[in-house]
Amino acid sequence: MKNFQDKVAVITGGASGVGRALAFELAREGARVVISDIEVSALEQTIADIKAEGLECAGQIADVTNGDSMKALAASIKEQFGAIHLVFANAGVGTGEGGMMWEYDLNDWEWGFRVNTWGLIHTINAFIPRLVEQNEEAHFVVTGSGNGAFLMMPNTPIYTATKAAVQAITENLHYQLQMSQSPVKVNALFPGPHVVNSGIFNSERNRPSDLPANPEKPGSGISSLDDMKAIMAQYQRELKTTEPEEVASFALQELRKDTFWITPMSEKSEEAFKSRVNSILKRTTPLVPDVL
Repeated sequence: MKNFQDKVAVITGGASGVGRALAFELAREGARVVISDIEVSALEQTIADIKAEGLECAGQIADVTNGDSMKALAASIKEQFGAIHLVFANAGVGTGEGGMMWEYDLNDWEWGFRVNTWGLIHTINAFIPRLVEQNEEAHFVVTGSGNGAFLMMPNTPIYTATKAAVQAITENLHYQLQMSQSPVKVNALFPGPHVVNSGIFNSERNRPSDLPANPEKPGSGISSLDDMKAIMAQYQRELKTTEPEEVASFALQELRKDTFWITPMSEKSEEAFKSRVNSILKRTTPLVPDVL
């Protein structure tokens, strides 16, 4: 897709982090942006901030963990705009797990999979049939993670597992649309190349009441990027970071090229991925990846 002017773009989890940055970037490109989120105040603020620049933006409260909510979102946008050209399946959470995985509370596992994995499934079921029916160029962009898609990070097993599933779903969706010769294209977006300065470390703010956190569970000690930087500093290491705006700019740049793997990798991440692949091919015992 070379030009985003007047294209209708939907972004789940669009009120913060990468989603918010994508909304600004697309609006500045002339797209007709619709953001959805469950965080009402952040959604309203993002819409107001975009409109303050004289740009077009609409929003709707929608919950990716609820299939009916996502289908209602898709139907509403279709009715209002007539067509949908870009869908960014971007909503996601980090569950803040800490300690050994056999100590994790089942609510944490359920929450992570409900948002990250089932959220993608519900978004696919709501939007892909409409995109296919349109029978014109459209993109379904999935925000995944190298943590799960390329590497297994032992300090975040829940997140890693959810994103491994996300990548499997994303690639198979790509293959199925490709085999059916649909003009709808799938793109796998991996924010980076470094840890992204987003609100994912503070996902607890949107935790559902039916899956409360166990107050006695081991914590990661990280509820913000500053916390992560402080921990790294204790080991005399500097944490490199990437701003969401960099991710959004790179994403649109690669969409113009019809790139499937939208994945800016740091040198350390690429070497760790190669090491993992070589371990698989040579049947050697894998080592803990060091990418930070």
